Amino acid sequence: MHMLIYEDSEIYIEKHDSEIPWLKIFTKEPYKELGDVPKVLRIKLWEVYDILEYEMKHYYNPTKINMASFANMLPRVHIHVMARFEEDSYFPNPMWGEKLRDGNVELPPAKDFYKRVFNALQSV
Repeated sequence: MHMLIYEDSEIYIEKHDSEIPWLKIFTKEPYKELGDVPKVLRIKLWEVYDILEYEMKHYYNPTKINMASFANMLPRVHIHVMARFEEDSYFPNPMWGEKLRDGNVELPPAKDFYKRVFNALQSV
């Protein structure tokens, strides 16, 4: 299940169902490649990414932030932003890789994180 975290006239952000904090930034227009996105919107995507990374780092204190944009299965522009922890099931492998163990990640309430993200995005 994907939960909508934020939406405006050009983008939306969904929570990916996972043991780790994992958000996906989408353009509302279904552009196939990042180079197809108008330059002003590309700049906005990176500003939004910067905000999500900052909020994840400061709220969850992860080992690492991962960012990805494959768009092979869903052929449209979207950016994955993931807070990774040494205790998650896949670390140091990618979340799409081989599960190494049962994860043991203890996280603060996601609801407070989503509020922080929503409030921070009001300035974009």
